[in-house]
Amino acid sequence: MRIAIGSDHAGFELKGLLIPMLKEMGHEPIDVGAYVLDEDDDYPDFAIAVANMVRKGEAERGIVICGTGIGSSIAANKVKGIRAALCHDTLTARLSREHNDANVLALGGRIIGKELAMEIVRVWLGSDFLEGRHKRRLDKIREIEEVGG
Repeated sequence: MRIAIGSDHAGFELKGLLIPMLKEMGHEPIDVGAYVLDEDDDYPDFAIAVANMVRKGEAERGIVICGTGIGSSIAANKVKGIRAALCHDTLTARLSREHNDANVLALGGRIIGKELAMEIVRVWLGSDFLEGRHKRRLDKIREIEEVGG
């Protein structure tokens, strides 16, 4: 699976750990930056780059990382068709896929530990959308995107 991944300075170290792990899992990570540790960068730049790759089909899924994950998830969710989920544990990671068909995972590089982050990614990538009653709910979200709130 092609996975777009991006982070600001606060998620830079975690992104550096996740990319080799994704490769070991047989995925193709696409790093959209940051490429150097620069505290003057801005998380929306990387979140939007990831979200646009997913929207355009250039990646099947995306991972965005900033200090808390909150800003990156908000920015990514501004892109039509993106369902970015901020996850702090494996349960929310699994449910974000099963119930919400999340196509972008947001992580807080300053909030969760590295081992937990890696396990969240493994669970998130290994979980599938259950459809059923959840599809009906996602259809309502898609309609909101089309006509506005």
